[in-house]
Amino acid sequence: MTKRNNGPQQIGDLVGGLIVKAQAKAEDKTRKPRAGAKITPAGIILTEQDQKLIEAGAEIATNPPSGEDMAFTHAVLCQVGLPRAKVEGREFMRQSGAAWVNVQAGYLDEGKGPVLQPIPYGVMPRLGLAWVSTFAVRNKEREIPIGDSAAEFLRLMGMESDGRRYTTLRKQMHALAAARLQLGFKGRTYNGQPVQQFDAWVSNKDTQQRALWPGVMVLSEDYYGSLIESAVPLDNRALHALKGSALALDVYAWLAHRLHRIEGRGVTLHWKALREQFAQEYRGKDPDKDFKKEFLPALKKVLAVYPQARVKPVTGGVLLIGSPPPIPYKGGPTV
Repeated sequence: MTKRNNGPQQIGDLVGGLIVKAQAKAEDKTRKPRAGAKITPAGIILTEQDQKLIEAGAEIATNPPSGEDMAFTHAVLCQVGLPRAKVEGREFMRQSGAAWVNVQAGYLDEGKGPVLQPIPYGVMPRLGLAWVSTFAVRNKEREIPIGDSAAEFLRLMGMESDGRRYTTLRKQMHALAAARLQLGFKGRTYNGQPVQQFDAWVSNKDTQQRALWPGVMVLSEDYYGSLIESAVPLDNRALHALKGSALALDVYAWLAHRLHRIEGRGVTLHWKALREQFAQEYRGKDPDKDFKKEFLPALKKVLAVYPQARVKPVTGGVLLIGSPPPIPYKGGPTV
């Protein structure tokens, strides 16, 4: 019964947050809602993304996950994520407690020799890596068939296919395939590349044909073994609902990995510690305050699609209270 009671409450909290955010916009009589937006009886404008998030939260709160709803990601990536914005340079480091990740840009042959790729960032490599990891864990295979077309792969990640997304997918998956990734936790370090083999999108500029789509991605043996040992189950419906925010995806994965391990009265994390975990790149005059403004709206979205989560903003930070994971564990070691 806890799930059914908490779900609508969290969704109500989300709606309340959206109302506060939209109040000023609704009071502007000259403002016209965007295509797909909905105006509530109170005159509040809910975007299409807001509506989908609320619908997903209601679905998750009332219907337990089925087999197809189960997704997986690496446990260390639940604690320290990839960069969310473009990174200048060829290296990115993030550390949180005993866990850390280091990402180094690499080269990829795009048909005419080596091309230096950027460091992967944003929503696309997160969803792509989650989908690839999910297939690997479900099927216990390193070779991942990623679809007959980019449009199919985008659909599998819960995204509509268009030219802009196709371009972003191509760029970010090239970057992810070329990147060298180090994951560390309590004395153990994984060194290598998640992707062992990847055929780049090779376009023909002479004929203006769309780039060819590689049919198979092969995970490296080391990364695959590390993933199988430490995979964290997530609700795929939540990932799809949060696909508009890399920060929300990171917060969701973090809470899914963390909350069910907490005992007693809970743990309070202060803004400085949270910023160091999620946003070390904030360097302004008051980085903790700047991060708080970004974190709280993302947290509200996450709680809408993780109804079991017991998380409360408190003075100076956030209180985490022991909660069931979004997908029940069936045993097996995790870091």
